[in-house]
Amino acid sequence: MMAIQGTWDDVFGKSPPKVAALASALAALLRALNPACVEVARPGDKAVSFGWGAAKMSQAYAYLMPQKDRVNLGFYQGANLPDPAGLLEGTGKSMRHVKVHDEALAQSAPLRALVLAAMEKSRANGGLE
Repeated sequence: MMAIQGTWDDVFGKSPPKVAALASALAALLRALNPACVEVARPGDKAVSFGWGAAKMSQAYAYLMPQKDRVNLGFYQGANLPDPAGLLEGTGKSMRHVKVHDEALAQSAPLRALVLAAMEKSRANGGLE
């Protein structure tokens, strides 16, 4: 069964302006770090994933999810990422997220390092097909 996928607007279209702006800034960062990334809007998950291919758990390494006053930048294998700045939250077996409330965090070196580490972890685990 193929998952029904949507558009950026399906996920972020009804977000408050602050959330939409943060999401755009974070998406720009993800695209800049991997210009060839595959971006998949997943309205059912209320998220947009970024990765090496369209498969969510095996090829995607990050996702953006709107919240009321922030954007969660999530990592599918976040529990296995180095996080010296202590940005990651969550208790799941593998997934973790960063609650991004402002542009400063969205553009910070520690957040950029997390994205790069997630990309490398995914590539090493066969996400790059």
